[in-house]
Amino acid sequence: MIEAKHPLQVTLDAGPAVHQQAGLSRYAQQLAYHLLDRHSEDIALTLFYNAHSNHLLPAALQNAPARSLSMGQYAWRLSVLATQMAAYPAYEGRLPAGQLYHATEHLLPYLRRPTVLTVHDLIFERFPEHHKVTNRLFLTVGMRLFVKRASTIIAVSQQTKRDLIALYQTPAAKIHVIYQGIDPSFTPAPTELIQQVRATYAPRTADGAARPYLLMLGTLEPRKNHLTAMKALLRLKAAGYPHALLIAGGEGWLFEPIRAKVAELGLQNDVHFTGYVPAADLASLYGGATCVLQP
Repeated sequence: MIEAKHPLQVTLDAGPAVHQQAGLSRYAQQLAYHLLDRHSEDIALTLFYNAHSNHLLPAALQNAPARSLSMGQYAWRLSVLATQMAAYPAYEGRLPAGQLYHATEHLLPYLRRPTVLTVHDLIFERFPEHHKVTNRLFLTVGMRLFVKRASTIIAVSQQTKRDLIALYQTPAAKIHVIYQGIDPSFTPAPTELIQQVRATYAPRTADGAARPYLLMLGTLEPRKNHLTAMKALLRLKAAGYPHALLIAGGEGWLFEPIRAKVAELGLQNDVHFTGYVPAADLASLYGGATCVLQP
């Protein structure tokens, strides 16, 4: 007789998908969606999140099995850190029952069950000046504990793996580099749609025509290297190129000096901030750019 196969019971931290709109949110949301959509026979997935500020799961995950608690954002983060410092599984009974817990951001409670921690980067260690003091202090204390206590670590890049080994002496065998997937919506957009999006976001010439643009996309933070992009734009202007720099993304931390640098360099007419761009417009925004700049 062949025994029935029981799916692995996994609890996934969906907090980033609930409280954010950019990178970490996209990671958590897409991971949850595809595990539910494609691996339901192997994995019984339950989402878990802290429902502070009355935030809800995104529409694509509304019908997924889920459990939440309600606690202030900072109280939640500090209490998670406290469980690690005390090595006490205070949240074990408040989580869905399961065989594995996956923390999709840099926040892992102390648990009795095996855990997976996704580490996106250790920029706060490499470039501490690019983080707010409170966030840097929390991560400096917490990240070493989260990494040490996790059963397995997912690093989203080889650089993150190297940093984990160099800075925290994490055993290489504990780290698995798993690159982030490609959203199928990011395929070449039709020319007509690109023109519509250009008309919405692209800066204009004096006669009203859409200017060609270089694109930087991401939450506005000092670690994204906008200053280098502005210096490159100055060189292009000196060489006679008509391009503008389009900076797309919501405001993060310490963004004020980035905006101030635009005026300091005399680029008020050449650098344009779009704010947050809806996901439906991103492929066309990429498609309309002369080139895309990465930090």
